[in-house]
Amino acid sequence: MQIVVEQSQPLGVAPVCAALGIARASFYRWQRPHPVPGKTRPSPRALRASERQTVLEVLHEPRFVDLAPAEVYATLLDEGHYLCSERTMYRLLADNQEVRERRNQLRHPAYAAPELLASRPNEVWSWDITKLLGPVKWTYFYLYVILDIFSRYVVGWMVADRESAALAERLIEETCQRHRILRGQLTIHADRGSSMIAKPVALLLSDLGVTKSHSRPQVSNDNPFSEAHFKTLKYRPDFPQRFGSIEDARAFLVDFFDWYNTEHRHSGIGLLTPEMVHYDRAKSILAARQDVLQAAYEAHPERFVCKPPQPPALPEAVWINRPKTAPASEEVLH
Repeated sequence: MQIVVEQSQPLGVAPVCAALGIARASFYRWQRPHPVPGKTRPSPRALRASERQTVLEVLHEPRFVDLAPAEVYATLLDEGHYLCSERTMYRLLADNQEVRERRNQLRHPAYAAPELLASRPNEVWSWDITKLLGPVKWTYFYLYVILDIFSRYVVGWMVADRESAALAERLIEETCQRHRILRGQLTIHADRGSSMIAKPVALLLSDLGVTKSHSRPQVSNDNPFSEAHFKTLKYRPDFPQRFGSIEDARAFLVDFFDWYNTEHRHSGIGLLTPEMVHYDRAKSILAARQDVLQAAYEAHPERFVCKPPQPPALPEAVWINRPKTAPASEEVLH
């Protein structure tokens, strides 16, 4: 059965909205026509196109180009002129992407991160200079160190009483000759210190056939191996707070670099010494370690729950700023 109720009088908006559970404001909003995007009616108070252009031309005048709109507004009022409000000036500048600088500015170039790969010794070297405190305040000695990033072997070093491109040039040339570096074989990476980017050093590298590489400005992570090496040096228990003379510094560093290259088991190269890796003795040493661990496993297999023990592996390759497409098994320093 169907029941039909006749209503002689129309219902008001309030009871209908109450019955439907909607707000009256929503009903009235739905009745208004929706504006077409991009075709809103301009305010009658808005500046005409010619007036907007006039304001921009005034803001671009040489005497106003470096001033804030508030100063321009006040200056024009003092001269007896009114173009628009201060807020309108800001709005016009924002519409033209000129809220900050309205004149041509020198922009720093975008530096790409250096991406360097070393899969064997004498392929990529990293070098840097650090200060050593002298006998009295404000006196320093300068330590130059060249490091092979694959083996962590210190291939060359020098202590001097000053930082000099000429000294760096001599150290690099002698180190390349001592290690018999061929043309096109080596890349040398450094930061952007004055000695590193000096023209004599660049010309020397070009003559030797060595590729140069530099860190991005103010990015210390682009030269991680040299930074880590200096930390190892200065965190040694016997590292002195000050050196009494340059001879004292050289004597200390002779012992340090001998220890670092021949005795220091480096965690980044499978707990081998830099000398073992640099002179290609790593495979035989790792094999001997595996024999010792295998014998221990066969004697007491119950002590090794998950799997037979293995010595720490030597990375197949070492990166500075490894790209995302590089194999994940390679060591990453960035």
